Amino acid sequence: MISKAFKATVLSSIILFASCKEEQKTEDKSMTENILLQEWSGPYQGVPAFDKMNVADVKEAVEKGMELQLEEIDAIANNDEAPTFENTIVAMESAGKTLDRVFTYYGILSSNMSSPEFREIQAELAPKLSDFRSKISQNEKLFQRIKAVYEASQKNPLELQEQRVVDLTYKQFEMNGANLDAEKKKRYAEINKELSTLYTKFSNNVLHDEENYVTYLTKDQLGGLSDGFIKSAAKIASDKGKDGMYAITNTRSSMDPFLTYSTERDLRKQVWGNYYSRGDNGDEYDNNKIIAEILRLRKERVGLMGYDNYAEWRLQDRMAKNPENAMDLMLKVWPAATARVKEEVADMQAVADELGDNIKIEPWDYRYYAEKVRKKKYDLDSDEVKQYLQLDKLTEAMFFVAGEVFNYKFTPVEEGSVPVFHEDVKVWEVTNKISGRHIGLWYLDPYAREGKRSGAWATTYRSSTTFEGQTNVLASNNSNFVRPAPGEAVLVSWDDATTFFHEFGHALHFFAADVKYPTLQGGVRDYTEFQSQLLERWLSTDKVINQFLVHYKTGEPIPAKLVEKIKKAATFNQGFGTTEYLASALIDMKLHLADPTDINIDEFERKTLDELGMPKELPMRHRTPHFGHVFSGEGYATAYYGYMWADVLTSDASEAFSEAPDGFYDKGVSKKLVKYLFAPRNAMDPAKAYRLFRGRDAKIDALMRDRGFPVPKN
Repeated sequence: MISKAFKATVLSSIILFASCKEEQKTEDKSMTENILLQEWSGPYQGVPAFDKMNVADVKEAVEKGMELQLEEIDAIANNDEAPTFENTIVAMESAGKTLDRVFTYYGILSSNMSSPEFREIQAELAPKLSDFRSKISQNEKLFQRIKAVYEASQKNPLELQEQRVVDLTYKQFEMNGANLDAEKKKRYAEINKELSTLYTKFSNNVLHDEENYVTYLTKDQLGGLSDGFIKSAAKIASDKGKDGMYAITNTRSSMDPFLTYSTERDLRKQVWGNYYSRGDNGDEYDNNKIIAEILRLRKERVGLMGYDNYAEWRLQDRMAKNPENAMDLMLKVWPAATARVKEEVADMQAVADELGDNIKIEPWDYRYYAEKVRKKKYDLDSDEVKQYLQLDKLTEAMFFVAGEVFNYKFTPVEEGSVPVFHEDVKVWEVTNKISGRHIGLWYLDPYAREGKRSGAWATTYRSSTTFEGQTNVLASNNSNFVRPAPGEAVLVSWDDATTFFHEFGHALHFFAADVKYPTLQGGVRDYTEFQSQLLERWLSTDKVINQFLVHYKTGEPIPAKLVEKIKKAATFNQGFGTTEYLASALIDMKLHLADPTDINIDEFERKTLDELGMPKELPMRHRTPHFGHVFSGEGYATAYYGYMWADVLTSDASEAFSEAPDGFYDKGVSKKLVKYLFAPRNAMDPAKAYRLFRGRDAKIDALMRDRGFPVPKN
């Protein structure tokens, strides 16, 4: 006779087995039905199914992706075998592929296609993602294995790329508190969770103000604006349900041309105020208290590891090494930049007086009167230059440069053969034009729209690595050009064309990468901007100007006289450009060096700018309450100076091309450029890579010459 206890045990086992099978079915179902979790299929080693992604799938996909990666990490950490490079470091490099795929979609939904529904999910996931990262960075067993491999490699060094990935992995864990005791680790993780929520809220507050502060014009308020801009503004207003009006959106691509050309001074002030007050309107979307809390938490977190301030911790693995070196560079340039601003303002005030405008130059006047000075000094009309800067032709120009310098060929893929997330997005296949080898795909999302963050950026959906077989690159460029009216060409300013080339430089850096492991794809922040800044220089080369700068109506090449004016005016307005940038970089650094206890952000910004001698006629490029580079995450925190650091390298490297027999198209210098400055990514110390290219360290002299500033005496 079978006992009741035995029957109960058997029954429980059956129920448990059935339950496990049901859970397995649920897991299997999520993996097969949730498109965000699935492996990419189709051509080109598989591509993201952007046309099928759904916000409703995001939460499940992220949570499942985290779960799978933690299982992989636990398997590495609990491996009974002695730690080796292969079973620890390589295994870590291979982990997390599912979550990587999910985050490709997540990034698009966050930056290119944001919605209120997604933002709610993003806010809910932020602390969970922070916990997830902490479970990896604070996994004691995992760190001990990494440490064992690292210490062994110090005695018996590995092959160069293997050694580099070991060093970077160990340093990353060390900098993220792996050596802390249990109590401090717990607080470290708590801080990261709090910060993740604050970063998300900061970003969404800025996006709210960009979407909700729109200036609508009537027909009698269009003085000075170009026909193309007016048509575009009319279309945007119509799309927002304001037929018969004209919309100036709260983004740089709309604000900048309006402030440059509009004759309506009161409206210039309004548009200027809307833009520079993002995140600073004293309402529920105000970011000042959030920033103060971010600064306090950052200081507390690095204090757990014995650092005096966040900047000291952050810069230890950058080219600058410490905040003193970064500040030294900025303060060498600052006096020359602000002195130039005084000259520029004097020139503008003289023009305003000559016109009888009876005004004193204010920040909302700077671009407007600077344009008049440009015409007077150089007989150069920015709107005339714009007629020769068509987006389509600039794209062709970038492809030409990529072909000449990198041997790349860009071919449009057949429409519909590669999924895209919006009808604006176009895709090209990238191949080596000599060998024919497939390198990857390039996606372009050029236009501003609601739900898309402002600015311009580059990103990768898949990077090139070789440790598990050669993978191709899926890279994208994203801009916020104002969409033209139907049938109209997209005409952009010289500055916007420069930015377009800049972001394409990032894409080329992705395509050119020749590294074995994913970790080596990362970059040193004050170095990775260098490659993209360098690519800007090809826009003003004769080959690009003569072939691709043609009039949008007649197709006639840009006149030689106009080109000469552009080149003569190359250092024009450098006071404005350098000062507005440096002000933001200096505030970023000084905020992180300051005591954040009871800090008042508005007051700190005003006081610090006064102490620096900030000219009253212009603002910082990014005022603190909307400084997303620094407060929507940590990528550029205490690192915004990096653009200037990188520009020292850029100017110095440019002179290497200028000195070469064939200039910017010299094959010998181009080969060294790709080999030492683009292909290694972070597989080589940046300072060493630059010395291999240039034969010496970079000097500041070329930067000062480029900007028309006095070269400091040694």
